Amino acid sequence: MEGISSRNVVEGTARAPQRAMYKAMGLDDSDLSKQMIGVCHTGNEATPCNIHLPRLALKAKEGVSDTGATPREFSTIAVSDGIAMGHEGMKSSLISREVIADSIELMVRAHQYDALVGIAGCDKSLPGTMMAMARLNVPSVFVYGGTIMPGMLNGEELTVVDVYEAVGAYDAGQLSLEGLKNIENTACPNEGSCGGMFTANTMASISEAIGLSLPGSASPPAEDDRREKMVYDTGVAAAKALQMDIRPREVLTFEAFENAITMLNSVGGSTNGILHLLALANEVNIKLTYDDFERVRKKTPHIADMKPGGNYVMNSLDKIGGIPFVLKKLLDKGLLNENCLTITGKSIKENLNSMTLPQAEQQIIRPLENPIHNVGTAVILKGSLAPDGAVIKTAGVEMTKFTGKARVFDREELAFEAVKRGDIDEGHVVVIRYEGPKGGPGMREMLATTAALVGQGLGKKVAMVTDGRFSGGTRGFMVGHVAPEAYVGGPIALVKDDDQITIDTETNIIDLHVSSEELENRRKEWNPPKPNYTTGALAKFATLVGSAAEGAITKPNL
Repeated sequence: MEGISSRNVVEGTARAPQRAMYKAMGLDDSDLSKQMIGVCHTGNEATPCNIHLPRLALKAKEGVSDTGATPREFSTIAVSDGIAMGHEGMKSSLISREVIADSIELMVRAHQYDALVGIAGCDKSLPGTMMAMARLNVPSVFVYGGTIMPGMLNGEELTVVDVYEAVGAYDAGQLSLEGLKNIENTACPNEGSCGGMFTANTMASISEAIGLSLPGSASPPAEDDRREKMVYDTGVAAAKALQMDIRPREVLTFEAFENAITMLNSVGGSTNGILHLLALANEVNIKLTYDDFERVRKKTPHIADMKPGGNYVMNSLDKIGGIPFVLKKLLDKGLLNENCLTITGKSIKENLNSMTLPQAEQQIIRPLENPIHNVGTAVILKGSLAPDGAVIKTAGVEMTKFTGKARVFDREELAFEAVKRGDIDEGHVVVIRYEGPKGGPGMREMLATTAALVGQGLGKKVAMVTDGRFSGGTRGFMVGHVAPEAYVGGPIALVKDDDQITIDTETNIIDLHVSSEELENRRKEWNPPKPNYTTGALAKFATLVGSAAEGAITKPNL
């Protein structure tokens, strides 16, 4: 197959029509004689995470132009997870990751851009953009749109998760309507992605650790002047990567993925990071498995005291040196593959050693000798309830084992209403099923329900198990990504009310205490439900998507 090159589009007499169309947009022969770099962003008015990205794209274009290439801006979709949360709209979220990757691929292939800058903000737009870079394998540099500043109320820092938890407190009669409104009005003060170590900040941190973005690019807030400079520098870096012919597949090695998993665990990051790393690895034909996640997790201490399990937001981490500060601590203790190439053309060790990092006293990042947890927090479980695996984040979770009686719901809304009514009691394991990649479809996040439980004071008294997902903002004993999912007949489809379920994060077990004979009888009575969608994007996704244990990626039926 012919390689991607802008020369295929603009050189030769046969390409006069193409040149004419470019000239209609203000370009001249000098512009067309240069290599062309796509500047993609996911800007829109759907979410504060992305509303400022068109402005940032202008700075990236300046960086490209100043380095002697011609920038071409384009945009793609992005779903607001916070606004889509808790209703049918969340089924579109994970699907948007695939649409983003596909649409960037199509734009670059159609117009034959020589290189790519990718700017993204909300959760799925980060992995979707990086997946496209890996798939296309043109010189590419990723840059994050930046985190939101924390809201301030009575001297305390707030994030959007505090609003979700306040809803639960209000429903339980523990918070007044005025108190709820005050939190709503102050939690999200400006542009930028959700402030804690939720999915967007997790994936931004991973982008540095894996080598696809510039050192120090993850933590500056969206409204900070340094964010615009970082985006400008990314435009420069993309042009330089093109000059050096450094491509994503040279950066995205197995060892680089190990560094990404190390980052995920050291900062107590979102379980969505597991799903997205599996999907990204698939794009470069690297076999990454749950066993790899567990192997790396068990040698990685959890050192960052970050919300939702801890006390600090991304802006606080930025003030003490950001993600390079974390990476340098890991590097100095031999926990990183230091020779991994990054998009700068230098190794991750060379990048970090060239940076001057603050040395001030701080309490956000613990010494590796005195971590928050001795091992990482993105835990893989397996057992009779999830033979192919499930995930749980243990950051901020004190208990390591829970056995309780199942309360079973066949969709998220039914569970949320039960929580709102006060029907969930201490000792229950809330089971939400038929919300997996195929069954939802789209593997919805459950932040509204988990936050309501926490807000009611049940966060340490109940557990939850689902074949759907959890937001990076979720905290508590909450197990997601159960595989096989209910829709394809996984054991979670056979659970009944009052069945005993055990979750143990020390032994990595998730078991359903029902005899094999009883399960076989239930299986004979089970019939798969009718699909929730039979036309459109959600139906297409359901027919192509695979297991959460493999990243919930879509594969052609070839």
